[in-house]
Amino acid sequence: MRRLLPALLALPALLGLVACDAATTAPGATPATGCGPATAVVADTDVVPVGGDPGSSLPATVDSADGTKVTVTDASRILPVNLYGSIAEIVFSLGLGGRVIGRDTSTTFAAAAHLPVVTPAGHDLAAEAVLRLNPTVVLADTSIGPPEVLTQLRRAGIPVVLIDDEQSLAAIPRNIRAIAAALGVPAAGELLVSRVDAEIAEARRSAPADGTPLRIAFLYVRGTAGVYLIGGKGAGSDEMIRAIGATDAGTEIGLSRFRPLTSEGLINAAPDVILVMTEGLESVKGVDGLLALPGVGQTPAGQHRRIVDMDDGMLLSFGARTGRTIQALAEAVHRPCT
Repeated sequence: MRRLLPALLALPALLGLVACDAATTAPGATPATGCGPATAVVADTDVVPVGGDPGSSLPATVDSADGTKVTVTDASRILPVNLYGSIAEIVFSLGLGGRVIGRDTSTTFAAAAHLPVVTPAGHDLAAEAVLRLNPTVVLADTSIGPPEVLTQLRRAGIPVVLIDDEQSLAAIPRNIRAIAAALGVPAAGELLVSRVDAEIAEARRSAPADGTPLRIAFLYVRGTAGVYLIGGKGAGSDEMIRAIGATDAGTEIGLSRFRPLTSEGLINAAPDVILVMTEGLESVKGVDGLLALPGVGQTPAGQHRRIVDMDDGMLLSFGARTGRTIQALAEAVHRPCT
């Protein structure tokens, strides 16, 4: 993934939880027993608009994240694309889903499922597929590309507004406001910011108020591609881990963004829980396959099979559904063991 995995050229809750708790193996704590794998499940993954289509007040001239000023005169045919699906998620949540004409492969929620995909080669835009849809505005970030396609779209007269691609909780309200401003719906943007902030605050209150925080390591694994990485500071996963009252094990041993997974590094990180994306877990043939990777079985998490997986389209999207994601993750990680 371009933004999350800079070392690689092409890479990029509420019900139905099965989980186990929190006795940690950190100093002074008691190792958890009887724990097993858990899946963090958000019961309703579809977007919920703040209201009906509010209508756009245009033209709007906005600052694109690449330093250019872009004027949007027509938002009747919107194409939101990025690596995480978060831009489309925000557009639909603003009440503008009826104007969206296409999607990226990461936009998987039900309201957008019928839309044509414009990223047939993983997360690369196909210029022909975009131009065929005749968008009046394209919303993207630097996680999507190649840059030449975005330049080609601008040369074709299509306003392309780039949104900041920072993966953090603090960036969510900024991105909502930027998208709302570009589409001429600032009031709807403020309504959505208020709702998302409240949902995240409520979800964070579910974190344990006392006790030694769990150490959680996020592993990005793609067994079919031979990709095995561990997250650290700035990876995005660290934000989600802190939001549920836990400690990011990768950050604690000095890692930043994503680094190749080594047995020594993972053993030193000593995670109580290992967090992975669902498709990643499937790519290594499940929990047993993950435990067979070097070092995994030697960690407290591996010894107790404390593996938590979560849907790829939810875990690191940092969009309008983030409060639900945090709640689901907290429930999966902190629910008592049996």
